[in-house]
Amino acid sequence: MEFAVFVTLPGLVILLTVIAFADQILRMTGRGKRRGQISSTGFEQLHATFSQGKQNELKERQSALVLRDDEEDGAPPHHSTVDLTGGRAVIRLP
Repeated sequence: MEFAVFVTLPGLVILLTVIAFADQILRMTGRGKRRGQISSTGFEQLHATFSQGKQNELKERQSALVLRDDEEDGAPPHHSTVDLTGGRAVIRLP
């Protein structure tokens, strides 16, 4: 019977809040080793249920993960180079 509470919308919000507190406690004690938070994903999905803009944002984020990110995108042509480890920059004018 207690499981039926979490199927409702208020029960889902309560469950996500409990998971958020547990996640923060695990991070404070040092037992949580991951970077992301489980509860934030749940809250984002809940928000996307009621907001079309959030649904579009999540779809855009998913498509950005699939696309290849080239180092040369948006960079000027290979006229100039910067060597950060050597502390040297070469600038060639066209």
